[in-house]
Amino acid sequence: MATTGKERKRVLITVKAYPLPSRSYDELVCTAGITEDGEWLRIYPVPFRFLDTSGKYKKYQWIELDLKKREQDFRPESYSPVDTSLEDIEIVESLDTHNHWMERKVIVLEDGPKVYKSKKKLIEDSKDPDNISLATFKPTQFTNFYWEEDERDWTGNFQNNIQQKDLFDERGGRGDKDIVKKLPYKFYYEFLDGEGISSKLMIEDWEIGALYWKCLIRADGNEKVALQKVREQYWDNFTQNKDLYLFLGTTLQWHMRRSRNPFVIIGVFYPTIDPNANQQDLFN
Repeated sequence: MATTGKERKRVLITVKAYPLPSRSYDELVCTAGITEDGEWLRIYPVPFRFLDTSGKYKKYQWIELDLKKREQDFRPESYSPVDTSLEDIEIVESLDTHNHWMERKVIVLEDGPKVYKSKKKLIEDSKDPDNISLATFKPTQFTNFYWEEDERDWTGNFQNNIQQKDLFDERGGRGDKDIVKKLPYKFYYEFLDGEGISSKLMIEDWEIGALYWKCLIRADGNEKVALQKVREQYWDNFTQNKDLYLFLGTTLQWHMRRSRNPFVIIGVFYPTIDPNANQQDLFN
């Protein structure tokens, strides 16, 4: 396991989760990626405004930055930026989508961490002593995509954080910037693993939230139409036309409680299908 000292890491960013309001007067995002050594790494916290407006780094970019192990997080992949302003980040290069995402597939599927096909094996590895909390998963079959209505406003501690932001804004702070909106729906995939075991996991990545808000604008505020457009992308397109993999991650709370399944879907990997390749045997 890594020490708690500063380490310079090179990471290919593959995941950006939906932001949550924080007490630091910004929305915080959990990002994750794969190191040049082929290991998963979680970076938290990252201010959402940094990702949203500065364009400092995007998904499928190699970046270098100074990180330190999160002392209060037992998960081996969890690190925090040493420089909270993130001014020390260096963008190395971006990986494009040419040749059916081949550059990205080499890092994610070939040189990167193992690709799980068994739910049982993943849950076993999430326990002591390995405590795996990030994984790439390849379902055998996707069986459903759906949504459930959720609270429309931030509640509990998140609402308290927003109220603190309001006070901050009255003192001349970032009053010109809106709080990231709460998604009013939860989205889910249902799928089977290589042993025919079914799973239902919530999708918590930034892309699906951003897609919903974009579709809502295009639908003139009609939520039913917007939801159907999201389904067209995540079901009609991704599961039918792409070689779809899931990026899974645990929440600290449920991993600490040793939940039966502490994972959620934190991202999707959807390269185009290469008609000249056997997708199942490509990197086996």
